Amino acid sequence: MDDIRARAAAAGLSLVWTDAFGNGREVGDETLRAALAAIGEDQGGPAQAGLVTGVTGAPVRMSPGVSAGGSARVQLESGDRFDVRLFASGDDVFLPAIIESGYHRVEAAGREITLAIAPPRAFGLRDAIGERDAWGIAAQLYSLPPRRGASFGDLGALADCAGKLGRAGADALAISPTHALYAADPGSASPYAPSTRLFLNPLYADPHSVFADDFSDVADDPEPGDPLIDWSREGARKLAGLRRLYARFASKGPEGARADFARWRTERGGLLEDHATYEALQAHFAPSLGLRGWQGWPGSYRDPRSDAVRAFRAEHSEEIACHAFLQWLTERSLEAAQMRAQAAGMAIGIVADMAVGMDAGGSHAWSRPGDLLQGVSIGAPPDLLGPLGQDWGLTTFSPRSLATQSYAPFIETLRASMRSVGGVRIDHVMGLSRLWLVPWGRSSTDGVYLSYPLTDMLRLVALESWRNRAIVIGEDLGTVPDGFREILNGAGVMGMRVLYFERGHDGGFRAPAHYDRDAAALTTTHDLPTFAGWWRGRDLDWREKLALYPGADDASRAREGRSHDRGRFWDAAIACGAASGEAPDPSQPGRAVDAGIAYVAESACALALVPVEDIAGLDEQPNLPGVTEGHPNWRRRLPADFLDGEDARRRLERLAARRPRGEGGSSA
Repeated sequence: MDDIRARAAAAGLSLVWTDAFGNGREVGDETLRAALAAIGEDQGGPAQAGLVTGVTGAPVRMSPGVSAGGSARVQLESGDRFDVRLFASGDDVFLPAIIESGYHRVEAAGREITLAIAPPRAFGLRDAIGERDAWGIAAQLYSLPPRRGASFGDLGALADCAGKLGRAGADALAISPTHALYAADPGSASPYAPSTRLFLNPLYADPHSVFADDFSDVADDPEPGDPLIDWSREGARKLAGLRRLYARFASKGPEGARADFARWRTERGGLLEDHATYEALQAHFAPSLGLRGWQGWPGSYRDPRSDAVRAFRAEHSEEIACHAFLQWLTERSLEAAQMRAQAAGMAIGIVADMAVGMDAGGSHAWSRPGDLLQGVSIGAPPDLLGPLGQDWGLTTFSPRSLATQSYAPFIETLRASMRSVGGVRIDHVMGLSRLWLVPWGRSSTDGVYLSYPLTDMLRLVALESWRNRAIVIGEDLGTVPDGFREILNGAGVMGMRVLYFERGHDGGFRAPAHYDRDAAALTTTHDLPTFAGWWRGRDLDWREKLALYPGADDASRAREGRSHDRGRFWDAAIACGAASGEAPDPSQPGRAVDAGIAYVAESACALALVPVEDIAGLDEQPNLPGVTEGHPNWRRRLPADFLDGEDARRRLERLAARRPRGEGGSSA
């Protein structure tokens, strides 16, 4: 008899789950078989972890196989060594409490184990600024008005924006992911479908942030852009300019910069060399094989340690060096933007975004395939926003691989995301607890939840956040497990409270005074309508135009519901002082946008984040989830004066007046 369900449960797969409508669902056996194959259940018994996590000042529960009563030798990261005696409590064996946070080593029972001892909570807003309220702006980096010599927003434009917002009183500027995509395919522009999360997108590099103008002007591309970014054309043009810059740098670059690049390249080591090699290989094979992932390359090039790849590295060393240079240039550009933000008075500065997964055909999957799940995509089950479920076409870490590698892939990803910035937003933070797996070839409704070691991963988030002094925001929207938000709060990870979703049981909008303190309040997100668009019903127009409503009457019901919601919001806004008078007509959303921004400004949340589209009062949202054609996802530019108009200035002043910097704390 096949014990598929018992095996699946033992491997961390959920046999049943509850959907967003409260209905219980049972997972089919074929889905379980596919998921078991993807997570490597056929590799034998449970993976033995080489890392144990703990919290400062509390006894540390050791992994199975370590006996009580024996002695253990601890070596702290600082170099101190001492012996301790293990003790039992119930069925578990513990190491006495360690006060010092960090990555330590312990020798016990003939094994050497890494101890990751974290502070009880992540580095948080109050650690950076004290008890006062703060505010910030969220922006799609590419959409920012470019500097001279660029046609779309890059890290130089980010620095300029951060300087202006800092002087206006903002403490944070949250941006879309800057992960590496594909240099050989600049048309692949979704920031949430990266090739790897360990490196950056060189299209965002700003040579003028690193070099003098008379040196970096070789990379300039002053051609103005159209209202929508043409990533294939404009991206290729910028990369050509960056290649010209590298040629100049390699032959006569400033001595100090050349030395810095050499040191940096050595520090980044094999991970960087593998990524740069992938970029060179993809460009090499694209003319003959097309822009496919590494699975479409000749077999001898699919293994980064093969003789063929070693020969390629030797023969194309200058091309690989160019891609390494682009990574150095982009990282230094991001550092410059963060310095500019802090110099303008921001206590947090840039808040980066860490995508939930990566492309199975990308750099990470090629260089380290053992880190990742194979044969499945991650996504989301059916919910109110996506009644058919979602398949994101991405893969992510295998829990077994994380355990056997002492969580190194996850730690490296956290460090790459927190490096050079003041905070990080973790996309789909529920993925630290469970992820929806969709076996290849199956419907996104035919998936299964896979559990992840939430406690260990949150402790690593906390440890790395303190080492980088970066606040952590978790995107906790969608189908959220019971009690999960409370766990996040206890770990010092700020949740997100989006105005549209903060409702009572009767459908009315929660008063802003009742929002959670340790969370970020937002008017909207990049996947949702702008406030003006919501008021007008632009998102409903798009869904009807693209035939995204499953039923014939769904569009009319959605419009009727929106009309009621406008009235409910206006009543709530008047009640809290965020609005007055009669509700504006849907065709005139300006006062409604003012009210929405005032609403989150008045919230009890320690941080209010307002997307730039709402500051500027724009109708269109950056991304419409679930579509790849018909809507210009990730292509819209902001108006050049998006912060300078009368309405924008008034909205920024309202935020600054409600959440003044005052004397609340020091810079992170």
